[in-house]
Amino acid sequence: MEKVYGVIGSPISHSMSPMMHNDIFEHYKLEARYHAFHVGKDGVKAAIEGIKALGISGINVTIPHKIEVIEYLDNVEEVAANIGAVNTIVNENGKLVGYNTDGSGFIRSLNQVISNEELCSANVLIIGAGGAARGIFISLAAMGVKNIDIVNRTIDRANTIIEDCKYAVDSRALRFAEAEANLGDYQVIVNTTSVGMHPNVEDMPLSVENIAPNTIVSDIIYNPFETKLLQEAKKRGAITQNGIGMFVYQGALAFEKWTGIFPDTERMENLVTKLLGGRTC
Repeated sequence: MEKVYGVIGSPISHSMSPMMHNDIFEHYKLEARYHAFHVGKDGVKAAIEGIKALGISGINVTIPHKIEVIEYLDNVEEVAANIGAVNTIVNENGKLVGYNTDGSGFIRSLNQVISNEELCSANVLIIGAGGAARGIFISLAAMGVKNIDIVNRTIDRANTIIEDCKYAVDSRALRFAEAEANLGDYQVIVNTTSVGMHPNVEDMPLSVENIAPNTIVSDIIYNPFETKLLQEAKKRGAITQNGIGMFVYQGALAFEKWTGIFPDTERMENLVTKLLGGRTC
């Protein structure tokens, strides 16, 4: 019997997840199909009940339901609970278990340019203090990264992430002037904001004038493929990475939780790149 998987969110018609997952299901000759389900703000509880009633095997959760779904699940994995958001649900014999693969997906993507051992000893700067920043910060702290600062216009939001993190980490909430003046102290810089996203492609979240050569600069944006931040950082000798890897690896980790198979991420990345009409930077 064909298994059913999917993604819930609003809006959802733009999602590339169905094409990415259905291609990889076919690649591994699995009897499964992945669908996009539009779920409005008042339909989350019913949607989760529907997963059980219909025997849906697994679901991804995207904006704006990642927080609300938690109250309707039977169990939530520790890191996801600390993040306070779930993006992957596994139906384990009628029990729905929530995970967050956004932060871990980001780390797996980052592993393309830095090992976990090097990452744990690096000074990391996160730009922004929204949901993506929270997921990445807590996932990095959970894996043992000891020095993570956050720069954000609203200091209180950055401090909230730091205070809520249950893992041991040395962190500061910084204003932009302080962060920009000390960029050379960081080995990894991550932009989690939407600054520089299409159509505002000339915008940058901060100046990289003081960046050190060989700094890893990661931008979770993938449209455009190479943001102004990445362009300017590359000119100064930085190692740059866009957001396609994070999107692919969070999907790959969800696929693994559902099937026990860690999929061909190169195939997934090539497909996503083609769908976006470009190439990775």
